[in-house]
Amino acid sequence: MKDTLQPGLNHTFKYKVPEDKIVPALYPESDEFQAMPHVLATGYMVGLIEWTCIQAVNPHLDWPNEQTVGTHININHIAPTPPGLMVRVTVNLKKIDGRKLLFAVEAEDDVERISQGTHERFIIYPAKFNEKVYQKAKSVQGSSIKTSQEKP
Repeated sequence: MKDTLQPGLNHTFKYKVPEDKIVPALYPESDEFQAMPHVLATGYMVGLIEWTCIQAVNPHLDWPNEQTVGTHININHIAPTPPGLMVRVTVNLKKIDGRKLLFAVEAEDDVERISQGTHERFIIYPAKFNEKVYQKAKSVQGSSIKTSQEKP
């Protein structure tokens, strides 16, 4: 982590919602999801918020040797966004506690605010993190889980 990573860091990311980021696309195998409205799925909105936070901090990390993972999200999703509209996500780094980062987040589409809340991320060392994932997958008897550490 570089000294430049400080509270007050702001970043905005714009994303045009495509047809494949709507609720039915989240779980295509689900009949229930297929019957849902064709609007930006909350799950994809969470991904946009995470992506924006990653973009905000990466220049201030020894990336890719340091990365961040999401550890907590507390947001609302207060308005639907149909495909074709632009979503603008704005994040503000509020607090740093060791390797834990707390962001205030907000998202709006071309018409209105669609979300706000907080998101917490944690700085990880990918090699160490991936080894833990590998060991966890390996511990499940009969596991067919492949990790980036496992050779084909």
